[in-house]
Order: sequence, then structure tokens, then C-alpha cells
Amino acid sequence: MLVSDKWQDFELLECSGGERLERWGDFYLVRPDPQVIWNTPKRNAKWQTRDARYSRSSEGGGHWEKNTLPESWRVSYGEMHFNIKPMNFKHTGLFPEQATNWDYIGHKIRSAGRPVSVLNLFAYTGAASIAAARAGASVCHVDAARGMVSWARENAASSGASELPIRWIVDDCFKFVEREIRRGRRYDAIIMDPPSYGRGPSGEVWKLEKNIWEFVQLVSGALSDDPLFVIINSYTTGLSPASIGYISDCIFRKKYGGRSDAEELGLPVSGSGLVLPCGSTCRWER
Repeated sequence: MLVSDKWQDFELLECSGGERLERWGDFYLVRPDPQVIWNTPKRNAKWQTRDARYSRSSEGGGHWEKNTLPESWRVSYGEMHFNIKPMNFKHTGLFPEQATNWDYIGHKIRSAGRPVSVLNLFAYTGAASIAAARAGASVCHVDAARGMVSWARENAASSGASELPIRWIVDDCFKFVEREIRRGRRYDAIIMDPPSYGRGPSGEVWKLEKNIWEFVQLVSGALSDDPLFVIINSYTTGLSPASIGYISDCIFRKKYGGRSDAEELGLPVSGSGLVLPCGSTCRWER
């Protein structure tokens, strides 16, 4: 398991009864998590005095119950700074378990000894794009949601990365990659965080289990002749790290050699000393 254990501004305090108690900077949040299937004692007093709790609705969706919580605030990871904004579907705009990948991205780019171009697909609020740009890469950041791209630009500004070479693209990732391949544009590293389910601009249905093979095959055509790495993230229940690793090996290792390392992502739980699984990632590198 790849564990993001270097945080100062984020802490997973306890998890029990389908919920997580988290500290985000100076604020304490309770959020649902389907992975938390145990009912251990909730000993931390912040369960009761939290600043906000996300409550699921029996009819689907849910809402935030806020006590003392601003509309947004900032947390930091090293020299990167992120604007946290609790939003619908329990999200805050950041997945802290991805910090281990941000560290990996920075290390690989700094160690490359050459210019590196990075394509970040389904790039959300930009943490991986900022990590890559701060390490010296030129980055193309692509997400279909205009609001997410705007948020990513805010995070880049907060991180002192506004003047770094990041192209901000609002587009359907599948169609964008097809056009990049036709234009002959290639990238040394590709990061992708495809959703479990979604709809394209013309109403096309995306299901990760059904479409990931075709998408990863397409993306492989956007790699340069001397690629550095590819990262595939997944939060789809039932799609194991080994399955993603198999896809990576069949597509990237077969063509370029190298190796694929597929693991669960995890966050340390300070109250128990254990680690909560938080999705999967696969890193292919040459």
C-alpha cells in the first residue's frame, strides 16, 4: 500500500460506523466513507464538536450540516497550497491520499535530467498539475468541468505557480486526446484519474469498467518515444489494483518495457495506528 503520511495540514483522526473524522487545517469534518464497515468506539471528542458533517439522504445525495465553517479555507502540503471548499457529494476539492503520487511526480521529473511534458487528464482541482509544474515540467491540464479548471487555477495562484507553463483546457478528455494525437503532440508523462461513471458532451455514458481499456489504449498514442511515467488512478469499487496493473502492463510495458506498480492508496488513522484504504493507483515507469 502507498501511504500518504507526510501531511501536516490534514489528519485522519478516527473512522467508524461508515464515517471519517478528519482535520483539514484548523477545521474538523465528518464525512461518509463506504470503506469504513467497522463499528469501533468513537473516542475523539471532535466527533461531537466538529465544524461540519456531511449527512446522506435516504433519497440519494445529501447535505452539509455546518456549525462553524467558512465557505473556503487553505491547507498546505509542502510548498503547495490548496483552497478547500466543501461541496455536494461530500467532496472538499482535494484527495489527500494522492499526496504520495504528488511526491512521486515531483521526484521523477526532477530526476529526469531533461525537459518533461506532462498531460493530466480528468485533472480536477490541479494538485498533480501543480506538483509537476513546480518540479519543472510543462503541463497540459484537462478537465471537462469549467468550474474545476477555475478552481485549479486558484490553487496554482495560491501555490505560486501562476507563471509556470500550465495550459488550462476545458474539454472532454477522450476527444481532446484524439485531437492531440491527430495534431502529433506527444507527452513524456501522462496522469489520469477517470471517473467511475459519467456522461460525455453528447450524452455518451462512461463506465470505467467498460471503457477504461479503450481509453488507456487511446492515451498510449499520446506518449512520446521516450516516456517517463504513466499514472492511472481509480476509485471504482470492485476494480482492483491488480486489474489496473494488468491493463498497464498489456499496453505500456508491452510497447516500452519498464514496469507497472499497482497498489492501494492509504491514509494513516492517528487514533488507531492503522491505515484506511482510499482507492487504487498504478504507476508505469520505464
